[in-house]
Amino acid sequence: MSSRVSEIPAAAPEAVTAYYSQKLAFETDCSDVQLSMVSGNADFVLLDVRGPSFFQQAHIPGAINLPHGKMTAHKMAEWPADTLFVVYCAGPHCNGTDKAALRLGQLGKRVKVMIGGMTGWADEGFDFERG
Repeated sequence: MSSRVSEIPAAAPEAVTAYYSQKLAFETDCSDVQLSMVSGNADFVLLDVRGPSFFQQAHIPGAINLPHGKMTAHKMAEWPADTLFVVYCAGPHCNGTDKAALRLGQLGKRVKVMIGGMTGWADEGFDFERG
């Protein structure tokens, strides 16, 4: 008799590898961003896509405030064409990162979503900047 877990067979190892390789191409997490930032090895631009008033209240150190509605071809041309952007918003309840990632993709930019956003950052116990 199968358990509720195994009643639907697990995916083949090759399918698991393909799925998670693709998933990780689209996202990163708070811990990896924080480690990259504090080690001086940030090979990306961190964008806080929330509104300016929320950014002023608190944001991740080193982040630039750029709401998705302000992402234009002209604005994004300020960075080299091969720049990797990491976007975040309030947390898992917010789709601002999805809108920003879509917009950046439409503009031909490389992008990853930082899963968890501000909520995930706080859950990890990492510091915020204010102002």
